[in-house]
Amino acid sequence: MKTLCLVFLSFFPLLLLAQTSDSYPVHPDAQPQDGVPKGEVLKFTFETSKIFPGTWREYWVYIPAQYQPSQSACVYINQDGIQWQAPAVFDNLIHKKEMPVTIGVFVMHGRVKADNPDTALDRFNRSFEYDGLGDNYARFLLEELLPDVETRKTSDGRAIHLSHNGNDRAIGGSSSGAVCAFTAAWERPEAFSRVFSTIGTYVGLRGADRDHTLIRKFEPKPLRIFLQDGANDLNIYGGDWWMANQTLERALTFSGYEVQHVWGEGGHNGKHGTAIFPDAMRYLWKGWPEPVKTGTSKNQMLTDILLPTEGWQLVGEGYKFAEGLSANAKGEVFFGEGSGGKQWKVGLDDKLSRFDGKVNTSVVASNGNGYATSPSTAASEQSIVWLIRPDGKKVKVDAGLISASGVALSPDQTLLYVADKRSHWVYSFSIKPDGTLANKQKYYWLHSPDTADDAGAEGLRTDRDGRLYVATRMGVQLCDQAGRVNAILPTPNGKVSSICFGGANFDILYAACGDKVYKRKLHAQGANAWDKPTKPAAPRL
Repeated sequence: MKTLCLVFLSFFPLLLLAQTSDSYPVHPDAQPQDGVPKGEVLKFTFETSKIFPGTWREYWVYIPAQYQPSQSACVYINQDGIQWQAPAVFDNLIHKKEMPVTIGVFVMHGRVKADNPDTALDRFNRSFEYDGLGDNYARFLLEELLPDVETRKTSDGRAIHLSHNGNDRAIGGSSSGAVCAFTAAWERPEAFSRVFSTIGTYVGLRGADRDHTLIRKFEPKPLRIFLQDGANDLNIYGGDWWMANQTLERALTFSGYEVQHVWGEGGHNGKHGTAIFPDAMRYLWKGWPEPVKTGTSKNQMLTDILLPTEGWQLVGEGYKFAEGLSANAKGEVFFGEGSGGKQWKVGLDDKLSRFDGKVNTSVVASNGNGYATSPSTAASEQSIVWLIRPDGKKVKVDAGLISASGVALSPDQTLLYVADKRSHWVYSFSIKPDGTLANKQKYYWLHSPDTADDAGAEGLRTDRDGRLYVATRMGVQLCDQAGRVNAILPTPNGKVSSICFGGANFDILYAACGDKVYKRKLHAQGANAWDKPTKPAAPRL
């Protein structure tokens, strides 16, 4: 018999037993125990999804004996139905007050049923729903399935009330169900704060192999994660599960997340996950109802520019579409509401007022030369980059980007950066003495979300240290001078269309996001084009 030594922190009371590499003892808390009140399990179907149209699925709801409809219950959601002997585990842990009164929702993936099952297969949505990135599955849970659960009643007629507070909700799964759980929490951390992941599929099936990179770059989110995997997990065309899970754990640790892991020697099955599930639940719910805290990343760029007590603050909302952020030499900020819409000014006292002038979206260097773009209006047209001389004469200096949008100057004003909205590139040009451009290069590589084919880059700004800030679908992407995204600052409501530095010291970053405008004080100052050019320090290559 091969001996496996499982190492647990003192928090975990499991016995260390000699066992085969894929054999694990039954946890005592996974077995029915005398004197413990037993909850009930109800079964339902759901087939009215608009997010995954045409799908039919089953789901089960565990109601603990201690549940009273006068108080909303905590929630645990599990993909692939009931696993881990979870009802018995919940009975025991709730009885011992080692986890809160929690309603379990155990969901199967959807399938689109064939009209004639004798001649055709159903369309199985498991990989599409579970392995896919983006917020579709989180939206399915929040907007469709959980509201459906709350229309049901227990067998004795009690209404089912679920907490809508993310601190009261955990989500978990196995394999693709695990990466699905992580993605839902990653996309909507305000809705799911605790994640259980066993033999998680963080490999190249539908993009989850990028998770570990994004975790390192994104500003940390308030999540607590428990990971499990075994050395004999899959190693196939999509990747190496064992290595991917370890890489994910290292990324989470680097980025300051609350993360615990248990590694074993098992294969791609639920044996080890079932053995550790009770202790994983103890870890995920420890300290509840204290909220899960946001950690501190070791990402140097985040450390350099973020102020620990300064987050995003709402400047204004309710606009048709906020865009065109710019600042004047005082640090006052201006933006518009789309073509022909209202114009607004944000004063140094943070007060909003109407502005009758024109919002300037071009960039004008200290020598008087300005640069602007005109995007293509048809597939056959090319975007144009214009040089606008001090006398007002316009000169076409580039034509060839798919959809040129934002422009910015390097702090020394020798380089022009131009965003290509319909790609994942920001171009870099050398500025010649006469103001024309040379040495065009796809230079800054941006991240694109799974929900789009491009980064959606629009507004650009640089700070005095030479970093480039890019307004994108994923938030504000921060690049070093070598053209690499080092960090990503997500905004409270997603896609950013425009950014600028403002405030008396130009250390406040403003971001236009749909119908809202936000601001955030940083430990960085914007490089203003009207100032005397300054040479930043050389980048680390």
